[in-house]
Amino acid sequence: MEHLAGATEKNSFNRRQFLSQVGMIAAATAFSESVFAKPKPLFEISLAEFSLAGSLFSGKLKNMDFPAKAKNDFGISAVEYVSGFWNGKGADKAYLQELKQRTSDLGVRNVLIMVDGEGDLGASDAKKRLEAVENHYKWVDAAKFLGCHSIRVNMDGDGSPEEIMKAGVEGYGKLVEYGQKAGIGVIIENHITVSTNPDWLVSLLKQVKNPYAGCLPDFGNFTEREKPKSMTLEGFKNAKILHEYDKYDGVKKLMPFAKGVSAKTHTFDSEGNCTDTDFARMMPIVKAGLSKNFKGFIGIEYEGGFMKMMGATENYLDEDAGIRATKALLEKALL
Repeated sequence: MEHLAGATEKNSFNRRQFLSQVGMIAAATAFSESVFAKPKPLFEISLAEFSLAGSLFSGKLKNMDFPAKAKNDFGISAVEYVSGFWNGKGADKAYLQELKQRTSDLGVRNVLIMVDGEGDLGASDAKKRLEAVENHYKWVDAAKFLGCHSIRVNMDGDGSPEEIMKAGVEGYGKLVEYGQKAGIGVIIENHITVSTNPDWLVSLLKQVKNPYAGCLPDFGNFTEREKPKSMTLEGFKNAKILHEYDKYDGVKKLMPFAKGVSAKTHTFDSEGNCTDTDFARMMPIVKAGLSKNFKGFIGIEYEGGFMKMMGATENYLDEDAGIRATKALLEKALL
């Protein structure tokens, strides 16, 4: 009996010793994995639809097929739409349902909708301003349905910068309140006229003071011009330049309010570097400025293909090559 009791006690001790060793190995493995695991990137890469503007304007590509193009051709699983390519379908429930189903089947995330042509949120006339605000409601609703985090709007008006500011706080502020109810951000891109001035834009956002307000810093839109006489390449080229703002300083000022970033590119050198923005200088600014409001996506917006289609003579890559070149720069920045 004593012999059996001793054997049982010994076996029990061996089991405890074994389990203890297993636990130590598991803990060591977990520690090793936590130490050597690849850190999660600060942001994910998305594709802005305007990168394919030439194909979309020509009819070679349709808005509905854009997510599949992003995923299958470029390996990008997050997309940013442009309202102008929807052919008036922004409030079409059947269209939205099909688009949502397609992106779900593809495993593609709908990030935001860039909204153009819905009126001036800083218009001096109160009736026109309210009309512009209400014109954007359907896009907030569409973004909500698709699972986007925001819509991107333009900020413009018909008066002096001070007058547009005053009207914009009211108009843009009202739209942001609508977005807040839906849980959708309403973010301004430094895009046209006064919004290209980063100090002006920061002042507007500070006055609106709403967590659903914010901006979409764009690497390429820090040239303030008069309103073009026509929405053409020639119209923009002939519009008088009022001021050139430093893009690196501008992005630094806007980043605390950013819910996303638009990495715009045009041309590249023989080594694949962007010639209009120094990514080695810009990306550390972006990383350093990330705030709790940032939604995790930096969008590729290659504009060279569109410029080439419009007859520009610079040495632009075609759309697919330009998108891949921009993606390579962003992937390098993730290292």
